[in-house]
Amino acid sequence: MKLLLDENLPHKLRTCLPGHEVFTAAHKGWAGLRNGDLLARAAAEDFDGVLTLDTGIEYEQNLSQLPCSVVLIGARSNAFEHIQPKLARILDALASLQPRSFVRID
Repeated sequence: MKLLLDENLPHKLRTCLPGHEVFTAAHKGWAGLRNGDLLARAAAEDFDGVLTLDTGIEYEQNLSQLPCSVVLIGARSNAFEHIQPKLARILDALASLQPRSFVRID
């Protein structure tokens, strides 16, 4: 699966998603893009999903018409040690991720 890590996620997370092709928004030159623009660009480049910590995405986007899947990770901060305990749930969600769906991991 081709995945994009939003700029609010630590780059270290890339190495924790085995079996997936993972890019960062910074690597793609997409840092600073608004959520709608980021999702549209990701879909245009055939990304299967975007992982983010941005809780606003859930309210700013029409979840029934997403251009690609979104996995929202609920964590206390974007520090890797706050995301790491959720890795098993993230990988489980990715294993069953449906196209253009929204998944929240708390």
